Amino acid sequence: MTSVVFRVALPLGFAVACFGQYKTLNPRVQEVMTAVSEEHIAGTMKQLETFGTRNVSSSITDPAHGVGAARQWIFDQFKSYSPRLEVKFDKHRIKAGGRIPKDIELWNVVAILPGKTQPDVQVVVSGHYDTIASGRTPAERAAASEDEGFKAGDPDLAAPGVSDDGSGTAVTMEMARVMSKYDFDKTLVFIAFAGEEVGLYGSRLYATKAKNAAVKMEAVLNNDIVGNDVAGNGVVNNTRVLVFSEDPGDSPSRQVARYVKDMTERYFPGMVAEPVFREDRFSRGGDHSPLLREGFAAVRITTPSENFANQHSKTDTFANASASYTTRVARVNAATAASLAWAPKAPVIVRTVETGARKGLTTPLLRRGESGYDAELSWKNDTPEADLLGYAVVVRSTLSPFWERELFVGDVTKFTFKDLSIDTHVFGVKAIDKEGNESLVAAYGLAPRRYTTIETY
Repeated sequence: MTSVVFRVALPLGFAVACFGQYKTLNPRVQEVMTAVSEEHIAGTMKQLETFGTRNVSSSITDPAHGVGAARQWIFDQFKSYSPRLEVKFDKHRIKAGGRIPKDIELWNVVAILPGKTQPDVQVVVSGHYDTIASGRTPAERAAASEDEGFKAGDPDLAAPGVSDDGSGTAVTMEMARVMSKYDFDKTLVFIAFAGEEVGLYGSRLYATKAKNAAVKMEAVLNNDIVGNDVAGNGVVNNTRVLVFSEDPGDSPSRQVARYVKDMTERYFPGMVAEPVFREDRFSRGGDHSPLLREGFAAVRITTPSENFANQHSKTDTFANASASYTTRVARVNAATAASLAWAPKAPVIVRTVETGARKGLTTPLLRRGESGYDAELSWKNDTPEADLLGYAVVVRSTLSPFWERELFVGDVTKFTFKDLSIDTHVFGVKAIDKEGNESLVAAYGLAPRRYTTIETY
């Protein structure tokens, strides 16, 4: 790899002249998307409904009803998809308290497809399979606090949970079924979480364990409530899905959200993956949140058409859901997860300070250049992939939510934007392989400051 400095002035309306050089459609990604089956997804949603409830405090011994039957069925389905999937229960014992009326065993169901060239890097697709019913009318639930509504729930009340979150579970299982037929560079992990409805217990415990084990999760696509396209107020929207990500503007989570948007535009132009720049819906949460707290790049994928009258009630049924919409969301997941699992690793854009007051801190490889008025970007990749095509640099105004300009610069490690201020713009770089697979953008953020102690008298 060479280190070449390009000096170019780019107008605000710049369009990438070499767009076709790497913005190609990877036929393997298209195959994965095409293999997603509405019939399979509908079958999964219907089967999950048959368990009556999947409340974490419901029966674990009944072979056809309750959470025990449901988790065993999910496990068996994962096992049936491919011998290459490593399927396991992630088991935890939880004491009674809060929304859990009795001591329980809470089991996440996990299927792992090992990667070939980057097995230590994981791309995760998830949903939660547990359900809950409050036992109250929609008006009563709206009047009560969230905790009061949940405390009113009876583990044996009907809680089919087809949209919340049998739909996200169906997406996760379909991704495992389809993607286990392929060899990916990175490891794919498919997780059906338990305990979401009672305080995010399954994802909290999983996230803590992953953090302690120094697991490298490059992205987590958490699907929660992706089963309906008609809102409670009658508004129909079957061509959009929302992607929530946490602040700040260039957090790892935000880069994943932009990636979902970009891959959907490229591979599934009939669908819009719309980033929402907040962690979750207002004052609400999901299984991506504990993963964020432990430092993993997680997003929530969810419908813009929630039906609050059906959620957490006996009417969250297949008859009130849309398997066709869930299938469309599954294809968004397929385009994103497959592209990223085949993509090269993102370049390294920071260095560790070895001397001075900032010793031990990392600082971005971004400077003003020799003139003082340019933007000089540098990056590193000590072990480039054999099929690496090169790199693309991106830039946007600090006021813009999305990258405004993009330029493929080749297999180099430096690039200079002439007369472009690093104070009023945000910059990034991504790696591209010869099939057109792109890494996440590595964005140049501000280095943390460290101040010395001021002595006073």
